Amino acid sequence: MTDRLCAEWTVPPRINGVLLKEFLRTGCKMSRKTLAEIKHSGGSLLVNGTERTVRFPVYEGDLVTVFFAPEIPSPGIEALDMPLNIVYEDEHVLLLNKPPGLATVPSPDDPGRSLAGAVIGYFRKESIPSTFHAVSRLDRDTSGLLAAAKHRYAHHRLSESGTVRSYLAIVQGNLKESTGTINSPIVRKEGSIIERTTAAQGKRAVTHYRCIEEKAGISLVSIRLETGRTHQIRVHFASIGHPLAGDTLYGTDSSLISRHALHAYELAFTHPITEDTCQFTCAMPDDMRRAWEKA
Repeated sequence: MTDRLCAEWTVPPRINGVLLKEFLRTGCKMSRKTLAEIKHSGGSLLVNGTERTVRFPVYEGDLVTVFFAPEIPSPGIEALDMPLNIVYEDEHVLLLNKPPGLATVPSPDDPGRSLAGAVIGYFRKESIPSTFHAVSRLDRDTSGLLAAAKHRYAHHRLSESGTVRSYLAIVQGNLKESTGTINSPIVRKEGSIIERTTAAQGKRAVTHYRCIEEKAGISLVSIRLETGRTHQIRVHFASIGHPLAGDTLYGTDSSLISRHALHAYELAFTHPITEDTCQFTCAMPDDMRRAWEKA
């Protein structure tokens, strides 16, 4: 990996004499803040291999290279030497398969162990001048795919375009309908800083589901999120009487599995630089597979 993160674009046809800053702002959706960081914090702009200022004119066929300013990890996140299950990586995006039992970012009850710390430790080991930019988060006990950006520009673009996330869940009971949509606003539960509940005054929350298979007393469900509220899947399925197996917060204890049975198995996004559609999947983890098989 390079010790300077960069992105390249070729100026498209019919763009001639446009200032570099306008090409980057309009054509590449680069913010003024990012351009200021490049100028003042160690980044650089090149046109056809020569360093230029933002007022340099660009023409059709020119190669524009942006070296992003190095980023300093938050002092509140400890760099950890932990193995990462990397599904995909390039200069802009890091896609991980997060194990259950690991928080995405440090928490007050477990400040020293997190996926963020593992990623920062990996960046340090590989001399990647970046910090942890989670595009979305997974609960501590939710496993599966999580996308992180390697620089602020990629994070902005990924957050702007959004991700399409699909999950596998084992839920209690058998659903009345094999497919359906749960459209119930979610709000923080009164008197709790952790729990959420459905309420008319809450934020819009929409969950689509499809039942894959049923057994006596449990169902394997594929879920796609239209919105991304905290604990959305867990709250929604509890609200219709089918809490996730193993979810002691919103359901009941389960002998099938020692954590809530939820896995992010599919993730799709528009690449922040190439604008290609990227889609990835990962298999159901062993603990959920064993739980389903023994049910």
